[in-house]
Amino acid sequence: MTTTAPAKPAISTFERYLSVWVALCIVVGIALGYVLPGLFGAIASAEVARVNLVVAVLIWLMIIPMLLKIDLRALGSVRQHWKGVGVTLFINWAVKPFSMALLGTLFLGWLFRPLLPAADVSSYIAGLILLAAAPCTAMVFVWSNLCEGEPTYTLSQVALNDVIMVFAFAPLVGLLLGVASITVPWDTLLISVMLYIVVPVIVAQIVRGAVIGSGGQAALDRLLARLGPISLLALLTTLVLLFGFQGEAIIAHPLVIALIAVPILIQVYFNAGLAYWLSRRFGVAWCVAAPAALIGASNFFELAVAAAISLFGLNSGAALATVVGVLVEVPVMLSVVSIVKRTRPWYEAGAAA
Repeated sequence: MTTTAPAKPAISTFERYLSVWVALCIVVGIALGYVLPGLFGAIASAEVARVNLVVAVLIWLMIIPMLLKIDLRALGSVRQHWKGVGVTLFINWAVKPFSMALLGTLFLGWLFRPLLPAADVSSYIAGLILLAAAPCTAMVFVWSNLCEGEPTYTLSQVALNDVIMVFAFAPLVGLLLGVASITVPWDTLLISVMLYIVVPVIVAQIVRGAVIGSGGQAALDRLLARLGPISLLALLTTLVLLFGFQGEAIIAHPLVIALIAVPILIQVYFNAGLAYWLSRRFGVAWCVAAPAALIGASNFFELAVAAAISLFGLNSGAALATVVGVLVEVPVMLSVVSIVKRTRPWYEAGAAA
């Protein structure tokens, strides 16, 4: 089965400065939480089966437009780049979640523990685990394009990760939370998987097929262009809500965001470097190794935020930890893009040997 690579995406000005907008959301959210506590209380109470209805709508508006970019037919192309696919699968599912759990425990549970609110430490670690257990779905196409990655590999790898995520996310999160002695509400976890992975994947594929069937790829591109701003607005609105609930904790412990960012930064560079080095050892072409490193390092932070809110609540440390992942995502991944591009001669010399 043949597949069509997606149109080459470029990082927009808005996406490039996502960290700036997140920082502004921190200020706006804290201010609104202080001025309008009644509104935030009403939003927090709008729950069914521990799923916040307002946030659920916002998460869907974030996730579904991104999943529309994924063509599951690309799974037929996995064999073309099986070495690169194997490296990324190893990093995404056998290394990254476990390395994040280890780093979170080391830094937040031990080194930084005296500087953090004691009651929230385990929740912060849970948020990091949720962040690392979900491989990136959408922004990877941007990173791959920026480093001139092989589009067919990127598309097939992301499609495969999406399918695996449907089955592996809940057991992996449950295992790591259990190892970290964090109570796992399995019913809520399974509801989150259905609500934020299974259903959005199905809806996105149905809509994608219908749009392409009626108007071709051009129609899908137009739809994605219209939905893009809505998706980003939904993300920022969710962040404002989160920081509205987190305001008191942040003011009481102003260093908490910087401390949570430390294990996230280390795991991004570690996993990107490991994927890049393994690809070189196995003789993978650089145009595949570069996106392999990026896919191995980045996270599906929208899903992580949704799961953290469902499992632990809007005002939880877990939700805050996943938001820190959003804060550092763009500048860190742009730095990884720069590194793999600058080291291309070194990589190709080693891969050829």
